[in-house]
Amino acid sequence: MPYLLALLMAASLFSTASFASTPSSCDNNTDCIEVGRWDIGIAIGYGNKTNPLKDYEDIPLYAVPTLAYYGDSWFFDNGNIGYTLAEGENYTVNLITTFSNDSAFFHRWDPSNIFLLNADNNHAAIAPLASTMTTRSTPDPKSIGELENRNFTYLGGVETFIYTRFGIVHATIAHDILDVHGGMESRLKWLYNIPLDRWNFEFAAVLDWKSEEVVDYYYGVRASESLYWNQAYQAESALNKSIEFTGQYVLTENWNLLFVARYTDIADEIANSPLLDKDYTSTYFVSAAYRF
Repeated sequence: MPYLLALLMAASLFSTASFASTPSSCDNNTDCIEVGRWDIGIAIGYGNKTNPLKDYEDIPLYAVPTLAYYGDSWFFDNGNIGYTLAEGENYTVNLITTFSNDSAFFHRWDPSNIFLLNADNNHAAIAPLASTMTTRSTPDPKSIGELENRNFTYLGGVETFIYTRFGIVHATIAHDILDVHGGMESRLKWLYNIPLDRWNFEFAAVLDWKSEEVVDYYYGVRASESLYWNQAYQAESALNKSIEFTGQYVLTENWNLLFVARYTDIADEIANSPLLDKDYTSTYFVSAAYRF
């Protein structure tokens, strides 16, 4: 995929405590979160999230918050709620709730656009982004009318972290627990961290699998939108591929400089949808981050 060679685009704003063995205390200069204490931060800067949907605007990024709490077993991480089932020196297994990031392209204030790649929050925070699609005076059987709403949904499932000398492997499988589309999603992520004095660099490669139900709900065409495309485009399960990069420079105990970037090669099964005019999406965010 030529796009994957051209860009390195974004990981999460802050690494979560799930990525490392639990320490008894944390220095604010590290990425860990101390058990029993809230971790609150805000990054102010500028960035952009490319919207692959036809006639939908790109999503600007100005402020990205982080809010997390880890107890002995239960944790809350930017809207994700989880429970640790098993933990060892080289692995962690959690029950988790999370949400799909596909609705972010349809809604400006979707949690994915607030928490960047840690797509989290609740559906009350969502406000729709108006489509600029217009109907033509001369009917065209291939034109698409006003889109029906594509709703936010919450997912529940299991995640596993495996810690190796060659990086961390993170695997997740989750199902739609609100029965919005009734589909499943699975993710396999490899990430590698390189600390250099005040610098910290994190690289990641991600495979995101979405079931046919997910693809059809978000990228399929309803009969009310276009009878032609409702028959012509048939959704299938899809595998998106991403590369991610996070660069962090520690200024003080509380202040960091951050560069976050991500590039996703959208699977052909999704890119072939008439709702899209791009087969990729990219994100970048440059900021100063404060950790309370």
